[in-house]
Amino acid sequence: MRRRISARMGLSALLVLAGLGGTLTSLSPAAAAPAATAARTSARTSAPASAELVGIMARDLGLTRGQARERLRDEAAATRLEPTARRAAGAAYGGSWYDAKSGRLVVAVVGAHGAEAVRGTGAGARLVRHTAGELDAVKTGLDRTARAKAAPSGVTGWRVDPRANRVVVDVRAGAEHDAATEAFVARARRAAPDAVVTSVRPAGRAPVTLAAGTVGGDPYYSHNIRCSIGFSVYGGFVTAGHCAQLGAGVNGWDGSYIGNFQGGTFPGNDYGWVNVGSGWWTVPVVLGWGTVPDALVRGSAEAPVGASVCRSGSTTHWHCGTVLAKNETVNYSQGSVFGLTKTNVCAEPGDSGGSFISGDQAQGVTSGGWGNCSSGGETWFQPVNPILSRYGLTLHTA
Repeated sequence: MRRRISARMGLSALLVLAGLGGTLTSLSPAAAAPAATAARTSARTSAPASAELVGIMARDLGLTRGQARERLRDEAAATRLEPTARRAAGAAYGGSWYDAKSGRLVVAVVGAHGAEAVRGTGAGARLVRHTAGELDAVKTGLDRTARAKAAPSGVTGWRVDPRANRVVVDVRAGAEHDAATEAFVARARRAAPDAVVTSVRPAGRAPVTLAAGTVGGDPYYSHNIRCSIGFSVYGGFVTAGHCAQLGAGVNGWDGSYIGNFQGGTFPGNDYGWVNVGSGWWTVPVVLGWGTVPDALVRGSAEAPVGASVCRSGSTTHWHCGTVLAKNETVNYSQGSVFGLTKTNVCAEPGDSGGSFISGDQAQGVTSGGWGNCSSGGETWFQPVNPILSRYGLTLHTA
């Protein structure tokens, strides 16, 4: 048996839902198509957002409905502009983000000449001291250290913050003066003394993966865990790597066999994929759970820092927030995961592996976080484009 849902293009398809934490996304019809190493990243504008989606955004972001609609339009324009503005900045590029106050893309630039070139594209410019390359080099050095030897438990993660023009190292409250934590921070500061700052993370805010035991609600099951489908690709779907066990069978919400894990990596990265067959097929849809209409996926253009993003999950269903940081290293208890995107969207156990989407553009699959959807929290996702590239998959789009 398969559950029937309706996609907004009038298309009716059998949607495979997922469970282990996150949004679930439908897979595209399993018609074979040539695998490609890059996702389609068209930033074309889709039909206006549904009234229900606008309502959820207004609720979660503290906006009026009119402000939510305007923000979606502005964010789409910022996403399209970002590659052009970045090229204009050249070697002076210091990072970029969507500024909700002005409704514009803002680019950090070293030097007045670069700022003038950026403004010529229509983006805002902010003069800073460090280029993105300099800050990325500091973070890459910390990543290299963590790969060679596990980061201390007192450090929960590190990232480049383009708005602060700094590398931020997050430290657990109470662990600031542990010898291992101090040594890790000191190593970062030796690389760039004026470019590294620490941020103390209060108790209860350490990141954990959002796997869950077998519970009810549209899951997929494998080796005694439940996880959510991320996004449809030709021949299968992508999901979180911490849900994966290579070769393990995967069953759908109704207990019938779907396919097997074809790949999975965790820690280091948090991505995996499952082939689909045996009467299951996939559609380019993210489930709205009756809260919003099911969302069609039209591409995977990466939204800037500051842009709104929504998550669909089998435990907590549909929630929205904003992108807080990119390329962050998160130090889970199982080890460090590199290249994650940080959001203030809530999530709970059972939401791992599900879809993060901005407008109609796929962003990534739920990795982990802290907090819950009653009191709030933060959630990280593994960007989708590196998953597609790693496994030579092609995102199925409407």
